[in-house]
Amino acid sequence: MSLSEGLILGIETSCDETAAAVVAGGIHVRSSVVASQERVHAAFGGVVPEIASRKHTEALTGVVEAALREAEIGWSDLSGIGVTNGPGLIGSLLVGVSAAKAYHAATGLPLVGINHLHAHVAANFAHICGDPLTCDALPAICLVVSGGHSDIVFLRRPGDYEVLAATVDDAAGEAFDKAARVLGLGYPGGPAIARAAEAGNPAAYALPRPRVGESLDFSFSGLKTALIRQLQQIQGLPLSEQPGEPTGQMQADLAASFQSAVVETLVRNTMQAVTAAGVSDLAIAGGVAANRLLRERLAEECAAASIAFHRPPPDLCTDNAVMIAIAAARRLDNGAPDNLNLDVYSAMPR
Repeated sequence: MSLSEGLILGIETSCDETAAAVVAGGIHVRSSVVASQERVHAAFGGVVPEIASRKHTEALTGVVEAALREAEIGWSDLSGIGVTNGPGLIGSLLVGVSAAKAYHAATGLPLVGINHLHAHVAANFAHICGDPLTCDALPAICLVVSGGHSDIVFLRRPGDYEVLAATVDDAAGEAFDKAARVLGLGYPGGPAIARAAEAGNPAAYALPRPRVGESLDFSFSGLKTALIRQLQQIQGLPLSEQPGEPTGQMQADLAASFQSAVVETLVRNTMQAVTAAGVSDLAIAGGVAANRLLRERLAEECAAASIAFHRPPPDLCTDNAVMIAIAAARRLDNGAPDNLNLDVYSAMPR
């Protein structure tokens, strides 16, 4: 039996979610446990790295034990361990990698470090619901969109990815967070804007759909500035004066207009990449891939173009350890395991 056909433990601590999961056969989810720090960081309007590290330290052992209990297995039933080792917050990553090394040393189980972005792509292979991506569907395009990344990736085969386009400044998730602060909607920004937008008119304000020359790259920093300018204009303020937080219908309309601008930009570039690559399948991944409007618009565009559209359930779009275990299963079969020299990286080649 190959390693990927066995049971793999995944560990994820790259930012503010402490997660562990067990996956069987590289695709079947046996357990998934996530301890969120969202409420802790909401008071600060964003993730505080030192607090995130401390919370991971407090939660990780219990989360791993809960994942094993949920899967109804013990350490002797496992075939390997995968852990995120970058990109991410260094302190948070160190907690997960240090624990994974300890488990490796104590059990002798093979250990592999996993690229967080590659893992998000791998979530599409999970056989949990919907229409999972399969090797037969490759090559394909995948939009990886999160708080730190907005990438269009060409998938040749599992683990073999080429980044065709990326953000040149703010990622979509970061833009949502910044816009939510401007609008007085709190943290995390993406879900907050989506909730406010439900009562708003996306055509109320004409915000730009940014382009980066003739490329498929993304740029969202100017969109946040356009939102501030729009608010200043509404409130009759000069460019030098910070606008006040909007309320009521104005807030809802601005949220809906901003969300529409981000989503339409992502959809436009992604569908252009699908056409240019000549593929028949599109997948999405990352925290922003849980956005309902983005999922609906891509589904519409794919249906019109006869493109198969694959999207993980929302809980596998945000940070989780299922995706780590799936990616680890493939790495364990295709390369040499890592060892106690495994290091962490805040940024790493994709």
